[in-house]
Amino acid sequence: MAQSKTAKQILSAAEALFAEQGFVETTMRQITKEANVNLAAINYHFGSKQGLIQSVAEQFLRPFSDYIDQAMLERSALDMDSSMSMEELLELLMRALLRVDQENTHALLMFTRLLELAYMKSQEELRQFIIGRDGSKLTPHIDLIRTQSAIMEDDEFFWRLHFVMGSVIFTLSNYTILAAIEKSRFQSDPEMERILHRMVPVLSAGMQARGDKIYFSRI
Repeated sequence: MAQSKTAKQILSAAEALFAEQGFVETTMRQITKEANVNLAAINYHFGSKQGLIQSVAEQFLRPFSDYIDQAMLERSALDMDSSMSMEELLELLMRALLRVDQENTHALLMFTRLLELAYMKSQEELRQFIIGRDGSKLTPHIDLIRTQSAIMEDDEFFWRLHFVMGSVIFTLSNYTILAAIEKSRFQSDPEMERILHRMVPVLSAGMQARGDKIYFSRI
C-alpha cells in the first residue's frame, strides 16, 4: 500500500534526526516539530516510536538485502560451476553498502546506528525485526561465507561473524574522523569506496584464520 504524504513527511523527518542525533537521543517531540505534524499522526501511521524506527530501518535494509540477493543470482547465472571466494563474498557486501549509500545519503550512518541500537539489551524486538525482515535473504550469503571460512565450530563462526560486523560498524560510524586523520597525516583524500575495499583482505584473513593453530593460555 502506498504511503500517504503525512507518513512520508514523518519518515523523512525521523530519518534525518535519527542520522544526526541517534535513535535514543531523538524525541517524538522533535520528530513532530520537524515533520510539522502532531503526535497522533505518528501513532496513527506507525503505532509508536519503535514502529517508526522499524519503518525507517526498512527504507535502507530492504535495498541492501535486495542488492545482495540480486547480485548473487546474477553471479550464479554467469558462472554456475565455480564457487565465490571469501574476498568476492565480502566485496559484494561492501558494494551493497555503497549502493544504498548512493541512493540515500543517510544510509550508512543509519546502518551503523541501527545495529548499535539493535544490540542493546532492551532491543530484543528490534533485533527480531531485523532478523525476520531480511534474515532469509542474507542467509544464503552467510552460508557461503561459512563454507569459505576456516574449519571451526558454530560458536566460533558466530563470534567471527560479529567481529566482522564490529569492524565494519566501527569504520563506518567513525569514518569522518578517521578520514580527517588520514588526510592530515598523509595528505591524501580518503574515499569511502576505497576504504571499504581495503577492509576486504583484513576481514577475509579473520574469517579464514585457523583458530586451532593459535596458542591459548589463560591468565
